[in-house]
Amino acid sequence: MKGIQVRQAQRKHGYYSACEIGRFYADLGDRENAFHWLDIAYREHDYQLVVRLKNDFRFDSIRADPRFAELVRKVGLPQ
Repeated sequence: MKGIQVRQAQRKHGYYSACEIGRFYADLGDRENAFHWLDIAYREHDYQLVVRLKNDFRFDSIRADPRFAELVRKVGLPQ
C-alpha cells in the first residue's frame, strides 16, 4: 500500500501513470480500485494500457471480470 500512496502523491506534483497504479491494485486483488485507476488511464490516453494490458501477469486477477474485456475493447486491442 505504501507504494500506491507514493505514486498517488507523485500525481499531485507531476505525472505518474494511472495504469501503473491500477496494476498495483490488481496485483493486490482490489478489483474496484484497479478498474477505477484503469478507467483514469483510459481517459488520460495512458500508453501503458496498450503496452501492458494484454500481457502483464499482474492483471491476471481481473481478466475474468467483464470490465476487463470492455476496457480491452475500448483501448482497441484484439480480444
